[in-house]
Amino acid sequence: MNQESMSRHEAGAEACSPNASCTFICSRNTLDGAYPSLMLAINARRQGMDATIFYTFMGINVIRKDRARRSKFIPPGVMGAIPGMASVATWMMKRQIDKAGMPSVEELIEMAQLEGVKFVACKLTMDMMELKPDDFFEGVEIQTAEDYMKHAKNCRVNMFT
Repeated sequence: MNQESMSRHEAGAEACSPNASCTFICSRNTLDGAYPSLMLAINARRQGMDATIFYTFMGINVIRKDRARRSKFIPPGVMGAIPGMASVATWMMKRQIDKAGMPSVEELIEMAQLEGVKFVACKLTMDMMELKPDDFFEGVEIQTAEDYMKHAKNCRVNMFT
């Protein structure tokens, strides 16, 4: 690494200002829907940022009690439409995750809670799916899309994962 890129790398690794914050939107309860928002939010907290994950549509199932472990991997395209392929692909993906030494979705949720990541359920999705606040694990907040946008407009980073 040359001197200039070393300086940029070190600058990026410094903690952010106390009010720097980020949000991530999770709209799928699949492995490839749950992992990115959790990993990014955990790492944002470790960089000194406030981090919020807004769960909407099917992604809301990730934060429902005892539902995270049901997250599957659905192959894209025609492969995902073959009966039983999601189960096989999920088994293969979880094996790769384990082989790589990565935590499970449930373990990532626990890590994120310990790191101070804020979990938010979309009120409209809750209404649509007839969910109640006690359907979620402890600490999940409920916000409307408007509430989320009021927060997100002041964030340094907003990502749809």
